Amino acid sequence: PALDAGRPAPAGHGLFQLKPARREGAANKGGITMDRQEMFQGKRWGLFNHFLCVPAGDGTGEPCSPEEWNARVDAFDVELLAAQLLEVGADYFCITIGQNSGHYCSPNPVYDQLVGISPSKCSRRDLIADLAAALEPQGIDLWVYLPSGAPCADAQAVERLEWVDGQGQRLASFQRKWEAVIREWSLRWGERVKGWWIDGCYYPDAMYNFPDEPNFKSFAAAIRAGNPQAVVAFNRGLEEPFLPQCPWEDYTAGEVGDWLPIPGQKVREQLQGKKLHVLSYLGQTWGQGQPRFPDELVAGYTKLILAQDGILTWDIPLEHNGAIPQAYRRQLQALGRMLEE
Repeated sequence: PALDAGRPAPAGHGLFQLKPARREGAANKGGITMDRQEMFQGKRWGLFNHFLCVPAGDGTGEPCSPEEWNARVDAFDVELLAAQLLEVGADYFCITIGQNSGHYCSPNPVYDQLVGISPSKCSRRDLIADLAAALEPQGIDLWVYLPSGAPCADAQAVERLEWVDGQGQRLASFQRKWEAVIREWSLRWGERVKGWWIDGCYYPDAMYNFPDEPNFKSFAAAIRAGNPQAVVAFNRGLEEPFLPQCPWEDYTAGEVGDWLPIPGQKVREQLQGKKLHVLSYLGQTWGQGQPRFPDELVAGYTKLILAQDGILTWDIPLEHNGAIPQAYRRQLQALGRMLEE
């Protein structure tokens, strides 16, 4: 969310004709075909965090040195966060790998080789792997966030990856490089990462809606290289109604901002087997500020989405050590209680 602050999603997106064929949403695991929609069973709501050097959507300047970034990544207490997520009752947790600055919270030698930046802006610590190891014993799934484009505030990465922002071009060379970067992370984490939320797919007809690769199909294949069961959503911006845009995603990106829409009959009719999912923030904006809603509204809206067989993800800020701020812990505890009423 807020990949490019203030940018409206372009109008007139063409959609693939989604077909309910089971094979589009299935994976083969141990010789047994399994529907990825099974990954959502028992899931009701989760939390999201923009773990970044700068506020979400900030595309300017050099936010911190590699040393400062490594210190911040090293300070993240994954066991503390896992305990607090269990306490408030979250079913899954999604965290940004990185965004516009070019700093990422996991090593990636493919990225380093392609961009040629030294010292690397990828962290030494693999925070994603450590988070997965802490969350798994608690029964909490880990999802990750990644933009569909190069980090726009890093001029060298933009040049080396052959990225052009906001032009709606095919960018086939960039896509192949980005798929290689993603494949490295996916293979590194394997089945420990259960879901991906891909931001910034603003120009699907220009970049992805093609029968030949690179396209949505090859993009999804790179994401699932390490875990064929991983669920994926491609976000095309703040839109309503939020609907799937290709056969290779499993749930709606569902990004909403200052308002909380009520998915209507049109949404439910056009999901075509994909999971209804809504993503919004509990603070003043993505990853910032104090809680903006009363407890009753948070619980009521969550119940509304659950009643439509959907899932809901709430974005919150975290302390520098990875702890949930007290005001949010209190509200999330209240949410857990109200959902049981």
